[in-house]
This record gives sequence, structure tokens and C-alpha cells, in this order.
Amino acid sequence: MTRATLAELIFVAALAVALALLAPRLLSMFQVIELSLFASLAVLALSLSLVWGFGGLPCFGQAVFFGLGGYAYAIGAINFGDGLAALPLALAVPAAFAALLGLWSFWGRLSEVYFGVVTLTLTLILYKLMVGASGPAWQIGSAHLGGYNGLPGLPTLHWPGRAEAPLDPIALFDLALASLAVVYLLLRLLLSSRFGRVLVAVRENPLRAGLLGYDPRLYRLGALVLGGAIAGHAGMLYANWGAFVSPEMFSLATTVQIIAWVLVGGRASLPGAVIGCVGLQLLQARLGTQQVLDTNLILGGLLVLFVLAMPSGLVPALSGLVGRWRRP
Repeated sequence: MTRATLAELIFVAALAVALALLAPRLLSMFQVIELSLFASLAVLALSLSLVWGFGGLPCFGQAVFFGLGGYAYAIGAINFGDGLAALPLALAVPAAFAALLGLWSFWGRLSEVYFGVVTLTLTLILYKLMVGASGPAWQIGSAHLGGYNGLPGLPTLHWPGRAEAPLDPIALFDLALASLAVVYLLLRLLLSSRFGRVLVAVRENPLRAGLLGYDPRLYRLGALVLGGAIAGHAGMLYANWGAFVSPEMFSLATTVQIIAWVLVGGRASLPGAVIGCVGLQLLQARLGTQQVLDTNLILGGLLVLFVLAMPSGLVPALSGLVGRWRRP
């Protein structure tokens, strides 16, 4: 581990602790709840950054893993009557789905372009499937899927040993913030390891990596499965944030949002994924309070501007400018 990586890890940990201590004291309860949502979605953005930015896989179906994680948690919580018991499902179900998708795609020699098409198609299929799952036949144990109405009133997480004491908004904010910090730190350590370096080499030139004795399929499969589990964890956080899941988690709008976060912040940049997500979500929330301009039109224009002016993303572009300014 380099000194720069160690300094980054310490800075992220210190920033998370500072936010956990100061935000509830300086911000209103509404703002804390809003930040909880932003932190949960930033975890989702990190999952796509790993798969696409560092793994080189244009996964346009990250919303699939997000929705599967949310629904797996919801169904488990309803059937078990306990949110804590449903936590493993939120990770295992999207990870298993990602493993099956990766085995079929990589060992079937599917190209990167077609992989993106397949994942986008899966998003549309699952969205239509969940919207239509409204009849009495669509029931898993005690959980009625509810079709377009989703699953409201979910059992949320509680303090261990105290089922009657669900986590309050401050505790949920701490959980979302801690999840974001831990996922960020673990991904930074992973990318600094041998696996991360080989994964980037596979992204740059799969044929060369294969000639050097590395199987690109295994490394991409590992990244996809880990990305699926992280996205599922984000889905669990989202389900606890609103005590609700719906087919909108699988929607094309959600898919486009995730892609926009990563493109604006920087595909191959963990800080970029977080900044892009939080920045665009904050902008969208503020634009939603006015009726003069169309929010989607403004966000679409910003995305086009960033793609044309900063194809590498905001954070890498700024880092490049700082690097050139420091040169003698």
C-alpha cells in the first residue's frame, strides 16, 4: 500500500466520523434523512464504478442488482418478521444472479457491447415482470409482491436483541454513512491489491492479460459478483430508508441515473462516483422545488455537456488540471 492510498483511507475514515458527529447537530432532520438517501445511492454508484470503470464492463443493468437486493430484503423481512435476518438475502440474491449472468456471458464469449445490451434488456424485463406481479399468484411466503404498488410498510432494521426498537433516522443515517465509508475503503484496498491491478490490466487489454497467464473471465466475474453484492446492499439501505420497495428500482430512469452519476464524476474514480451521485441527487432535489424549468431537460443537458467537455469525468479532469499546474 502506497502512502497516498493510506492517506486517502485515513481521510475517508476521518470524514465519515466527522459527518456522523456533526450532521445531526448542524442540519435539520429532513436534511439528515436526505443525506441518508444520498449515502445509500452513493454505495450503488460505487458498485458501477467497480464493474464499469475498473472492470471495463459496460453494465447497464446495475439497477437489476439494486432492485433484487431491495426486494430480497423486503421478502425476507416480511417472512422472517425481522430485518436483521433478511440482511444476508440482500447480498446473496443479487450476487448469485450476477454470478449466473457472468458465467453465461463471459464463458459464452459475449462481447462487451452485447453485454451492455443484455444487461439493459434485463432491466426492462424485470421492471415489466415486477409491474405485472400484482395478482394473488404473485406471493412468496407471506409477501405479496404488489405489482406497481410495491411492498410498503416493511419491517426495518432494529438494534440487535431489541426487535421492538427499530433504528431511528439518525441511526439509519449512521448506518448508510458507515456503509458508504466501508465499501469505499474496501474497494480502495481491493484495487490496490494484485486482484485490482490485474482487473485494470484486463480492462486495458484482455488479450495481453490472457497471454500473461491471467484468465480475464475470472477477474471480470469476481468484479461483477462483488458489484452485484454492493448494489444489493444499496438496495437494502434504500428499502430501510423508505420502508418500501417498488418496481421503480428496476426502471429505466433508475438505470440512466446510475450511469449519469458515474459518467459525470468519473468512471474509473471512486471519489468521482460518490461526488457525481451526491451532486446530481442534490441538484435534482433542488430543481424539483421549482416549476419554471424541466428537471430532466436540465440534467440531460448537463450530462451531454460533461460527456463532451470532460469525457473522463469531473474528478479525473480536475486531477489532471492540478497535476499540470504543479509541474515545474
